[in-house]
Amino acid sequence: MSTSEPIHIIGGGLAGSEAAWQAAEAGATVIVHEMRGVRGTDAHSTDSFAELVCSNSFRSDDHEQNAVGLLHEEMRRRGSLIMRAADQHKLPAGGALAVDRHGFSDEVTRAIHNHANITVVREEIAGWPPEDWKNVIIASGPLTSPALADAIPAKTGEDALAFFDAIALIVHKDSINMDIVWAQSRYDKAGPSGTGADYLNCPMNKDQYYAFVEALTVAPLHEFKDWEKVPYFDGCLPIEVMAERGVETLRHGPMKPVGLTNPRDPLVKSYAIVQLRQDNALGTLWNMVGFQTKMRYGIRADIFRMIPGLENAQFARLGGLHRNTFLNSPKVLGADLKLKADPRIRFAGQVTGVEGYVESAAVGLITGRLAAAESRGESSATPPLTTALGALVAHITGGHIEAEGYSGARSFQPMNVNFGLFPEVTITKPEGAGRWRGNDKAIAKRKAITSRALEDLKGWA
Repeated sequence: MSTSEPIHIIGGGLAGSEAAWQAAEAGATVIVHEMRGVRGTDAHSTDSFAELVCSNSFRSDDHEQNAVGLLHEEMRRRGSLIMRAADQHKLPAGGALAVDRHGFSDEVTRAIHNHANITVVREEIAGWPPEDWKNVIIASGPLTSPALADAIPAKTGEDALAFFDAIALIVHKDSINMDIVWAQSRYDKAGPSGTGADYLNCPMNKDQYYAFVEALTVAPLHEFKDWEKVPYFDGCLPIEVMAERGVETLRHGPMKPVGLTNPRDPLVKSYAIVQLRQDNALGTLWNMVGFQTKMRYGIRADIFRMIPGLENAQFARLGGLHRNTFLNSPKVLGADLKLKADPRIRFAGQVTGVEGYVESAAVGLITGRLAAAESRGESSATPPLTTALGALVAHITGGHIEAEGYSGARSFQPMNVNFGLFPEVTITKPEGAGRWRGNDKAIAKRKAITSRALEDLKGWA
């Protein structure tokens, strides 16, 4: 049975879909307003819900030793639609949770359309939500429509920020030279549905690597307009920007060779390695890990074919960068994710300044539950700070510290969930141990944080 006062959710991405699901499952009447189908975006190619436009990876699924893996587990325990769909359409990806992007999106779309408490309206909300909408979640994402994007700073008095994000570069597998490339996960780690050989690895010697870096540094770039020229988020730098920071930068980033051994020449260590990850269930498409770029389209294929094993590569998509906008959340949002200037409104997803698929959906999960409680005339708290869900929200709404010499509007940047957001935890050495050995202390600390989180999550229903 649903409540009578509807919750209006603007946006059918990861955050909006999760918010709608959580609110509807709690008995609320939900109306989702999604403009795709009426108006497209620069990055999306379908009108499906929760379309993945960048990577197909939800990153690590290790809930005991990785913060994003913990976030996965917390969301599963709170009935997440996004995690359910991801688990149903997962692909081999070492220790990561990767999904068939089309199967995943189709699953979310079916669930939203088939829920008795959810109505989907295909329309653009061209401006601020109407005053008679009393319970609203704006989950319009980093590609918010211009009219709504203009209305947000007008209402808050704060300028929206912008950064660039990446659309994955995808290769047809049958064009990869498997006489050069080999299958192996880093350190042979097998994750969900994985075997320990879940990535394709393209090896480079020193000369090949240096030639590749040189080509990147002289490649003609797409010229952005003045209004687009903003700082990049360090977690999503174009490869040519990394190359400009030093000739060795890429081989310590997305091209690092550690944990991988070429079976054809096991005694010779590769100087650098480019990895590809499966992108669809058929295994016919693979995406290049960490290879976002702003190079002009005409030169991209030529430069990427310099990579050993990709000399004859055919590209299903050559990738790209698109403009993202996000709020100065520490200043404009309260701890309950309500807009201080208009408490009818909550924000969810990447527009709040979280970074990553799972983080975006997680904020949707929280706002959906908070909005549903409010529709019943009840109050509800955000998750405990000791949980991944709570730590993430606490950072974007109050945990940010302004960098010296910068205003909050300039220094607040998107954030992935990480153990640095959690309160300290006390650990003790194993009985009889004189001192910690190797990485044992760090492993024990992460296990203590994740165990505490899952225990404390039980109190947030």
